[in-house]
Amino acid sequence: MTTTSPASTIDLYSDESVLEPYENYRVLRGQGPAVWLDQYGVWAVPRYREVYDALHDHETFSSASGVGLSDELNRVMAGGTIASDPPAHDDLRRVLGRQLTPKALRQHQEFVRAKAAKLVDELIERGSFDAVPHFAQWFPVSLVPDLLGWAESDHTKLLDWAAAGFNALGPMNERTLAGMPVLRSLWGYLDRIATERDLREGSWGANLAAAVDAGEIPAERLPTLLGDFLVPSLDTTVSALASTLWLFGTHPEQWDRVRADHSLIPNAFNEVVRLETPARGFCRLVTADHDLGGVTLPAGSRVFLLYASANRDELRWDDPDTFDAGRRDAAGHLAFGHGIHGCVGQGLARLEAHALLAELAAKVRRIEVAEPTWRRHNTIRGIAALPTTLHR
Repeated sequence: MTTTSPASTIDLYSDESVLEPYENYRVLRGQGPAVWLDQYGVWAVPRYREVYDALHDHETFSSASGVGLSDELNRVMAGGTIASDPPAHDDLRRVLGRQLTPKALRQHQEFVRAKAAKLVDELIERGSFDAVPHFAQWFPVSLVPDLLGWAESDHTKLLDWAAAGFNALGPMNERTLAGMPVLRSLWGYLDRIATERDLREGSWGANLAAAVDAGEIPAERLPTLLGDFLVPSLDTTVSALASTLWLFGTHPEQWDRVRADHSLIPNAFNEVVRLETPARGFCRLVTADHDLGGVTLPAGSRVFLLYASANRDELRWDDPDTFDAGRRDAAGHLAFGHGIHGCVGQGLARLEAHALLAELAAKVRRIEVAEPTWRRHNTIRGIAALPTTLHR
């Protein structure tokens, strides 16, 4: 493509960029509101204002053809709540979201709090542990299958499915290709439980199946919707929980603030996901020629909305690279998206994180962490290993 607009040879999917992404994001923000990435044939949108505007204009920035970089996998994934536009999106979201409204989640609060208390007590007694498998992964994996009503209890398989689903939103690189057999296994499982209805009565999955039987959604959408519950509810939450311990472990003065004032917990979690955004971003298809911040995006082009870059935009945030548990505008982050495609499961993620933080703040004086090992993943910014000790 020939263009006089900003262009870059930055490879956002190299190992170096995946492990240390923030300097590349800073460079892209400095180049302009939309920057053409030569290697992937996509417009990167790195600044907050333009990402926010695009998320609130679904007619111009369409999700219906998929939200990843790979045309092949976009075709497979299209049709769920993430990869659809109104009116189909509204019908799917309404059915999916019934289980995740604040009112619906309140009935699970005590259950989640009890599990959080038990886990924190066990980890304090344990002494040192790896926070990724024993804290960040264990908690959502112990909750989500039960809420979905699934018989599947293989935690490793569930996490592998979630990781492969998000990897597939990147380009068709080695990470994506390595996950293809895992994805086929996931698709086969979703098809089977949608057909056999192997779902506990009253569970979220059973409620989705009931919506199919009532004619609210087409039967062929049931496997996709079950996957829409599973994949986003695991990997992003794992990332956020691991980052929570790491950031508070490396910023003990911020942990002291939260311990002294538990009302800071919701804001502190917002600040965690602002600074270490779990999903770097998602794509959209431009449906008509559009001026975005002074850059003309041609109809038919694909844009990559970089949530993780927008959340550190110097034009939006004061001291954007600083972790501040009391940041006044932390709730303005885009870590869960925004607009009609804002993450439908963010309430569940907050419920889990707030419960864990409340237990930690009540019982743990200091969080000691070693250097983290970061994951190599196309979409998720996550820690692979984090040696941790909780001190009373």
